[in-house]
Amino acid sequence: MRRCAVHTRRLHLVGADEDHRVSTIELFFDLVFVYAITQTTQLMADHLSVLGVGQGIAMLGVLWWCWCSFAWLGTTIHVDHGIARLAMFGAMAVMFLVSLTIPEAFTDRPGGLFAPILFVGCYFVVRVLHQVAYLGAARHDPGLRKVLLKMWIGLGPSIVILAVAAFLSGPWQLVLWVVALAADYLNVYFSGPEGWRMNSPAHFAERFGLIVIIALGESIVAIGIGIGPLPMTWLIAGAAVCGLGVAAGMWWTYFDVVARVSEHKLTRTTGIERVKIATDSYTYLHLPLIAGIVLVALGLKKALLYIADTEHHAPGEAVHGVAIWALTGGLALYLVALSSLRRRNLGSWNVQRLVLAVLLLAATPLLEHVPAAALVGIVAALVLGLITFERIRWAEWRREVHAHHE
Repeated sequence: MRRCAVHTRRLHLVGADEDHRVSTIELFFDLVFVYAITQTTQLMADHLSVLGVGQGIAMLGVLWWCWCSFAWLGTTIHVDHGIARLAMFGAMAVMFLVSLTIPEAFTDRPGGLFAPILFVGCYFVVRVLHQVAYLGAARHDPGLRKVLLKMWIGLGPSIVILAVAAFLSGPWQLVLWVVALAADYLNVYFSGPEGWRMNSPAHFAERFGLIVIIALGESIVAIGIGIGPLPMTWLIAGAAVCGLGVAAGMWWTYFDVVARVSEHKLTRTTGIERVKIATDSYTYLHLPLIAGIVLVALGLKKALLYIADTEHHAPGEAVHGVAIWALTGGLALYLVALSSLRRRNLGSWNVQRLVLAVLLLAATPLLEHVPAAALVGIVAALVLGLITFERIRWAEWRREVHAHHE
């Protein structure tokens, strides 16, 4: 497919082709989301309760929809050309404001601007900038323009509900956030794949691989934040290495096979079937994947704090409550999401990953009595044990997958 250009007196857009790859402006754009994910993890850490974690996941749902919108835009046009570049820089500026207001998105602090409404307003502006750039790309594409206009059916009510939620607090506020997100997500899902364009599938898959890397990077940052300025000991060093082992194992379970198979499936299809795979495998199934990583980051952060902060935590103290469930439940969610990707793309479940997910959840009440350092070590051992088992059990299949993608 050759590169095409759309020219008007005030508009210049360059369509993406099959060989389009991730641009530097998209990597720059992702830096804002590094900070946004860090802020979301901190939001949950500061309000470590079921409600606080629910707020963090809802926040992640909002951020994910913003990021996905521009990922889809980048597979249709070159976002480093013409007015699309201006839209990207504008969205970056407003998303940075969104990130700054995350700590106050649910509860405003005294003094200054009313942050919950500022958050909603900035989120709305980001979505409008995306729509403006995308509608420019659809100037001569009635099908694409039609589905873009349909997005307002969910976006309009979603923004209004979030604005109302800004003046509430507690569980009812979270309920309205969930309703707002459902209105937006379900509207796009039930609108169907007709009309959407997927010009550069390899670029699209690469974008999602990079956001997984960003989320995994947050889990590593969380380990450092958990230790903070506290003095280093051998126990802390060992736990930190085990925490890194958990993050490395999560990287392996995604990039070794899952990412390759997903990209292969996407690039080998065309038309509506390609759009369906992109929507199911990436837009929707990658959300629980990212959520799982963020929850693991929260759990690791708290576990390392228990180990390092001997002034407030006794030696050998166990992680308990929401913190340990974030670690084990987040990893279980991540494994279920990976297995769901296999089910969507290959037609079968990854049984061993589902078994480990169930085992983690079932064992959590027992792990609440294990010292924090031992907990991190056990989780790391389980993840690395899973990888070892899969390398032995599926060695031939893995070689075929790798050979096919070289």
